Amino acid sequence: MKDFLLRVFTWWNGPTFGTLRTTRLYGELVGEDQFGNRYYRTRNGKKDPALGIERRWVIYNGYAEASNVPPGWNGWLHHTVDVPPSKEEYVPKEWELPHQPNLTGTPDAWRPRGSTLSTGHRPPATGDYEAWVPGN
Repeated sequence: MKDFLLRVFTWWNGPTFGTLRTTRLYGELVGEDQFGNRYYRTRNGKKDPALGIERRWVIYNGYAEASNVPPGWNGWLHHTVDVPPSKEEYVPKEWELPHQPNLTGTPDAWRPRGSTLSTGHRPPATGDYEAWVPGN
């Protein structure tokens, strides 16, 4: 029962029934990324009358987090490129790092030196700070 209620009333835990219905009736699978996210567009490239362009959307594998969309798919979703990464023979450059989602708010988030949340010892103040005084 819990899974049913989550599916009906929340969108962040996965696709809702309405999204699944729309995808089944009007969607055409374009491809899948390395994270298991599936990308769709309207069947036959049919244009939305209100937008004047075809609709494109993603069904996330698990928790809906937009930073889980790799750059190539993000460009396709936002109509920056017309060819989806699944139909493209793209080879990453040797200096390109693999895509990582936004880690803010997670234990793996970057903590700068001196942050109260970082591990280790905080360095002492250097004395180069001068407080603002009103009227000066």
